[in-house]
Amino acid sequence: MYYVCMKIYLATNNKNKKKEMAQILCDHEIITPSDEGIEFDPDETGTTFYENSLIKAKALYDIVHYPVIADDSGICVDALGGSPGIYSSRYAGPAFMHGKPDGTKISQEEQNIFLIQQLNDAIKQGNLPPAPYLNGPRSCHYTCAMVLYCGGDRLFVAQETFEGTLIDDINKQAGEGGFGYDPIVFLPQYRKTVAQISAEEKNAISHRGKAVRAIQKIIENL
Repeated sequence: MYYVCMKIYLATNNKNKKKEMAQILCDHEIITPSDEGIEFDPDETGTTFYENSLIKAKALYDIVHYPVIADDSGICVDALGGSPGIYSSRYAGPAFMHGKPDGTKISQEEQNIFLIQQLNDAIKQGNLPPAPYLNGPRSCHYTCAMVLYCGGDRLFVAQETFEGTLIDDINKQAGEGGFGYDPIVFLPQYRKTVAQISAEEKNAISHRGKAVRAIQKIIENL
């Protein structure tokens, strides 16, 4: 068997996502819109991770006419009914679960503080959905829906999760690796946060790592 290096566009300008993808799809050329000076900021109007990933994939494909990988991912806190979920990047606390009306975003540090406090309040008030949870009342998981879009009606989808627990105090956040909510998501099996494990360890078990490896197998058979 031999592999052909493909030029694959990644429907994001997030450098951290590109780095993670390129580490796994190392036999292929991974390009983001900003690499080629392409303005890319589609409206993510879907109601699921899959719908948003497909919106992004189609939008970029219509510009470049090359295979596109798009993903939509976020953190889902079980005791908060899976929130913030698809709104993870826009989440601005319990008053603005789907983001601020004017579209402005708060800092990641503020998002982390709000999310921990919101879960703490829900637990204190006993306002929780029915148990059980995989890792107790602080159980959370990341979800990643990934689409490989090849034009027309030809597309492939993988959706994966990555389980952990939300820490109970922002002062317990730890780690310099990863990005986003990683410093506040604790992995019981490692006794570390996601931000404390190595990039190789994260790619082996993360939602995005598992999804991209599933897509990788599809690419190898195209």
